[in-house]
Amino acid sequence: MLAIRLPEDIEKRLTDLANKTGRTKTFYAKEAILKHMDEIEDKYLAISRLENPGKRWTLDELEQELDLER
Repeated sequence: MLAIRLPEDIEKRLTDLANKTGRTKTFYAKEAILKHMDEIEDKYLAISRLENPGKRWTLDELEQELDLER
């Protein structure tokens, strides 16, 4: 379940679209989220990783840890 507050102008546009097409506002909200979810995840996960960097390995360190030979 998800409840969101939208700016009044966007809420009106969504309501008008739903009324004109016979679909629900939920249908269009879900469509928008699904269409853009990959892009949103990429953006905000990248920002999070830049703001909170974790451990980084060099190629040599990674190969040694995984016991790989070149």
